[in-house]
Amino acid sequence: MFTSAVLDHTLNPRNVGPHEGATHLGQVGDPGGGPYALIWFTVVGDTVTQASYQTYGCPAAVACASLGAQLAHGRTISQLSSLEAGDLERLLGGLPEGKGHCSMMAIQAIQRALVTPIEEVAA
Repeated sequence: MFTSAVLDHTLNPRNVGPHEGATHLGQVGDPGGGPYALIWFTVVGDTVTQASYQTYGCPAAVACASLGAQLAHGRTISQLSSLEAGDLERLLGGLPEGKGHCSMMAIQAIQRALVTPIEEVAA
């Protein structure tokens, strides 16, 4: 059973899709080949000034990516570096058994976005 926070992020996802001016991209999984998460950041100095995501998966995957993008906005790279899957799960009020990979996928995409400028992805 999904918590009200998971359902809220699933039914009212925040910051969906790539945003103009994004400077960084984190990808986990392969779009078109199963579950995946993409996280875009606009980084100015050491702060994420905008964040968005795209994912394919169950409601837990949508909720974790949506919350991850929402949390990233306005945070420093240092703050986001310490974000863990358990943090997302706690803020969502928990995930059903067997859905822990959804929070891990969102965190891995965030961690990759912190260190991957978009021009490296396009190369």
